[in-house]
Amino acid sequence: MMGLSYSLLFLLFLVPFAYLCFPKLWLRKKLAIANSNSSCQNQRLPPGRTGWPLLGESLEYFTKIRQGVPYQFVKDRMNKYSSKVFRTSLIGQPMVILCSAEGNKFLFSNERKLVQVWWPSTMDKIFPKSDHRPSSEHSNRLRKLLPFILKTDVLREYVGIMDAVMKKHLQTEWNCEEVNVGEKAKKYLLTLACNIFLGLDDPEKIDELAKGTEDVGTGIHSMPFNLQGTALNRAIKASKLMRKEVEALIRQRRSDVSEYGPSSAKDFVSHMVLARDDNGQLLSDGDIASHLVGLVQAGYTTIHSTITIIMKYLSELPDIYTSVLKASIPLFPTEQKEIAIIKEQNGRLSWEDLRKMKHTWDVALEVLRIYTPGTGSFREAITDFVFDGYTIPRGSKIHWIFDVTHKNPEYFHDPEKFDPSRFQGDGMAPFTFVPFGGGARMCPGNEYARVSILIFLHNAVTHFRWKKLIPDEEVLHYPVPRPAQGLPIRLYPHQP
Repeated sequence: MMGLSYSLLFLLFLVPFAYLCFPKLWLRKKLAIANSNSSCQNQRLPPGRTGWPLLGESLEYFTKIRQGVPYQFVKDRMNKYSSKVFRTSLIGQPMVILCSAEGNKFLFSNERKLVQVWWPSTMDKIFPKSDHRPSSEHSNRLRKLLPFILKTDVLREYVGIMDAVMKKHLQTEWNCEEVNVGEKAKKYLLTLACNIFLGLDDPEKIDELAKGTEDVGTGIHSMPFNLQGTALNRAIKASKLMRKEVEALIRQRRSDVSEYGPSSAKDFVSHMVLARDDNGQLLSDGDIASHLVGLVQAGYTTIHSTITIIMKYLSELPDIYTSVLKASIPLFPTEQKEIAIIKEQNGRLSWEDLRKMKHTWDVALEVLRIYTPGTGSFREAITDFVFDGYTIPRGSKIHWIFDVTHKNPEYFHDPEKFDPSRFQGDGMAPFTFVPFGGGARMCPGNEYARVSILIFLHNAVTHFRWKKLIPDEEVLHYPVPRPAQGLPIRLYPHQP
């Protein structure tokens, strides 16, 4: 509440003051989209309005996100301006929003041709780099390094290790009558992320890193105001503490590589210690720490949201739970119970086992559609281009929002209904279901997410049924969907 109060004070007093004192500054900002290139001044620009100076339409945008209806923000403007594209102003930036599967296809197909990735300035403040270049530029370098740990052949080898982590987690954390799913899933996922991305298995150090994850996650999705008490300010402080912990680990890996040679670089931290920037220079410890903390955060926040919501649905919909456990669906003759029977006592899951969990993954995909963990992503126009008859000038920021297609009845009949069968057969139309993005910028962690979710669900459903302790528990939507109290449940172990 204190952070909200500071933000409101800023918006109510400082923004109008700046507007009165520097009207030309705000006018230039408001018209930036139209004047970024003189050749566009006589072209047909997207319809819309930019709202208040600096603030734009951000208040309504964030309000709709908190209410869980970002699609309503878009739909209102689609009805008023255009069904395919409109202009607004969000998080201090003039913004173009594409509103269809065709828009998704256009963006994904033109990566690095007409558009490039862009992130709000909050990312640069939370995960700073020594050269002060935007995080969007550093992301390309990180993506080149990620196959070392996230490519399919590597993940295949990690399945057994990840399953062992979950089995130990069940023994130590789920051996009681009642648990809080949000808390337990967080511990499981952070243990996985620290094991795989940092080579870290010390519970105390993992707990230290865990302390800052909630503040960082909220700050990433906040307004870019670094004032005492704001969400961004808390995130910057939390990230600094997390990076300090990781830098100690980096120094140790750098020492090991120096002493034993490059051949000793077996984990991802050591791999990054040996990585070089565009000028051939080794990355600094601080830059590596920023990358790694961001990676751990990404490996936790969105997957945690999805697992918790899946567990909610499996409690509320016994038929879905039974179909996941026993696969009472002809198309899926083998699911969790059958897989558990095939495995030896305490036998670890394999990649081939995960491939058999098709119905379980359909359930997860339907959760990702209804409760996509996040609002969307951003691009920047690197040249002028035309979409649906409107000119998008170079430098324009472009926002694509998951729910524009995920909640659109044109693409998904009765979109609020939970129906995993949507993903059977031919599935959905292209570019309508995009929780992992698409094209050249497809999320590099999509397979890691699938493996983490399926391993968790297999172990949960083959050991327990459960019942919600708060029947009408509210689902919060900001910064990502999650039950308000973390989903406390009562466990009912299966009888041998």
